[in-house]
Amino acid sequence: MLLKPILVGALLASTAVAPAFAQAADTDITVVLSEELDLVEPCMATRSNIGRVILQNISETLTELDVRGDEGLKPRLATSWEDKGDGTWQFKLRDGVKFSDGSDFDAEDVKHSFDRVFSDQITCESQRYFADTTLTFTVVDDLTLDVKAEPAQPVLPLLMSLVTIVPSETPMEFVRDPIGTGPYVMSEWTAGQQIVLDRRDDYWGEQPEVTKATYVFRSEPAVRAGMVAAGEADIAPQITAEVADNTATDFSYLNSETVYLRIDSQDEPTTDLRVRQALNAAIDREAFIGTVLPEGTELAVAMVPPTTLGWNPDLSPPAYDPELAKQLLADAAADGVDTSLPIEIIARTENFPNVTEVAEALTQMLVDVGFNATLRMVEVAEHEQYYSKPFPESEGTRLVLAQRQQPRRPGVLDVLQV
Repeated sequence: MLLKPILVGALLASTAVAPAFAQAADTDITVVLSEELDLVEPCMATRSNIGRVILQNISETLTELDVRGDEGLKPRLATSWEDKGDGTWQFKLRDGVKFSDGSDFDAEDVKHSFDRVFSDQITCESQRYFADTTLTFTVVDDLTLDVKAEPAQPVLPLLMSLVTIVPSETPMEFVRDPIGTGPYVMSEWTAGQQIVLDRRDDYWGEQPEVTKATYVFRSEPAVRAGMVAAGEADIAPQITAEVADNTATDFSYLNSETVYLRIDSQDEPTTDLRVRQALNAAIDREAFIGTVLPEGTELAVAMVPPTTLGWNPDLSPPAYDPELAKQLLADAAADGVDTSLPIEIIARTENFPNVTEVAEALTQMLVDVGFNATLRMVEVAEHEQYYSKPFPESEGTRLVLAQRQQPRRPGVLDVLQV
């Protein structure tokens, strides 16, 4: 069970601010990011720090969700899809597509890509989006694929936007040299220093303007902003409002990210409904806006933003009521619930601007109403251990602080279109 999202953070309002890219005469750019990549594995591309570099740049998906316009779900490697009934969707694949190693793209590659995602030999983040759904792939011909979902999935074409396609020869283990159908190839990865993408001349689609993108990593927002100001970098996503003081280069932009706490309701004391309700009542959502998150940040009432189909405008965020939170905890304790059990908040460093300050404030709010709450900040690789199954065991429970994003994340192509 999820705690209701606290804030629609980052780019939906003005939490993430980015110095604009410099107006260079050539089309080679340098992007300075807050987090290093621990992996360049395509099946992990839905994780934000990896996806910023890989998704739709090196590795592409069958479908693509248009989160900036009104096109909805768009073709990418699949040109069309049809509901055949009984849980089966048929996908027609794009002809004439080649991987960066020169091999042809076909239905067997799609089947193998999903075999990797669901394999017990490799832990892919993409798998979690399918929950308990079982997929059966039938190759009709080189460019036609039937996918049967049990139980039936009416949003299966949307879910196809979450899995990147790799060649059928890709091993059942994480790779360091991703091969994809996208417009770029990774020409260099120096761990801890930089990643370089070069544009492919044989890309099947429209050629992007950027010929080369070099990604470097600096954790401090002021350093990233300063690099753009000094001409050492062209783009620095997710700087804080405090350092966005250059009107010529700095701007806020919309996104679809939601900050939330994920609760494991199978562990005490959060197995009790009253304890989970107390968590909601203990959090002063309004207090974040204009302090650790900038003015313009919107309160969230769902995991998705208002631009998502099915958004309910009539919902309101849970009310801040610390006295109610204390009473709920007291009622639970009176019925034998051990509300003194530890609750550890696990948050990811550099996940979004001022994430540490947000996590510290959240922890203190929980402590103030009587929770035995503590905070641990971890880097992205360790955070993944708590974010995806199998979860480590603990005494008490953990609340994982994270930021939910739409399936599509900006890469080199998209940054230049902001």
